[in-house]
Amino acid sequence: MSGGVEPRAIVVMGVSGCGKSTLGAALADRIGGVFLDADDLHSDEARQKMAGGTPLTDEDRAPWLDRVGDRMRGILDTGQVPIVACSALKAIYRDRLRARAGDVVFVHLDGDVDLLRERLEQRPGHFMPPGLLASQRATLEPLGPAEIGIRLDVADPPDVLVSRVLESDLVVPALS
Repeated sequence: MSGGVEPRAIVVMGVSGCGKSTLGAALADRIGGVFLDADDLHSDEARQKMAGGTPLTDEDRAPWLDRVGDRMRGILDTGQVPIVACSALKAIYRDRLRARAGDVVFVHLDGDVDLLRERLEQRPGHFMPPGLLASQRATLEPLGPAEIGIRLDVADPPDVLVSRVLESDLVVPALS
C-alpha cells in the first residue's frame, strides 16, 4: 500500500473486443495485482445464449456480476489488488460491483467501431460473436461524473494504455 491508502479494485471495462483482457493482464503484471477475466465466471447458459447471438438481459447479468464482485472482494481481503476484465456496460452493473467490492477504479476502453469489429472478427473461438457488438455499444453507458475512472482510446498500444492508467494516480500498487 502506498501512503496508507487501501488498494482498490480495478475494472477494465468496455464492449467486447476492446482489449480488456490484454490491458488487464498487462496492468496486473506491472503493479503486482491479481488478474481476473470476468468472462470466466459466466454461467454455461449465459455463454450459450451469447454464442447464439442473443444479448444477455439485466437479469441474466445480475448473478454473474455478483460472482465477479465477490471474487474482487475476496482478492481485496487478502491485501492484493484485483484487476478485472469486465464489460460493466451500464451504471447499474458498476453499482452492483461496487456494492460487493467497495470503491472501484474503472478503466473504460473505447474506440472506433470499425477497429472493434475487426478485432472481434479476428478472435477465433470466443463465445461472443461480432454480431453482438452493436447491442453492446447501444447498452454502454459512459462513466458518470461520480464514478472513479478514466477513458482510454483502444487505438493506442497496450504499453501506452498501461502507462496512462498509472499516470492517472487512480491505482494503488499491490504490496510487494
